[in-house]
Amino acid sequence: MLILDDLLLSPYTGMKWLFKEIHRQAHEELEGEAERITAELSDLYRRLESGEITEQEFEVRETKLLDRLDQLQQDANLLDEEDEEDEEDEEDEEDEEDA
Repeated sequence: MLILDDLLLSPYTGMKWLFKEIHRQAHEELEGEAERITAELSDLYRRLESGEITEQEFEVRETKLLDRLDQLQQDANLLDEEDEEDEEDEEDEEDEEDA
């Protein structure tokens, strides 16, 4: 009976793994972009201090970068909330299987 269950559930298991992998990649991409923006901000501050750009240019670029960083953090928070919901759903499924 277990082999039959495994065969019947294999499409579900495969899709579940695929979605988890996509989710993991999305997290990594968000983290990488946040690091890139932080590096750009550091470079922007350095350029301001060295006189390569004016304060007006600095403020415009800084505002854009900070807005993008805020958006990334909001997106990451949404993903984290979805993670928590998924974990709760998995626990509920395990509890149902045990019963």
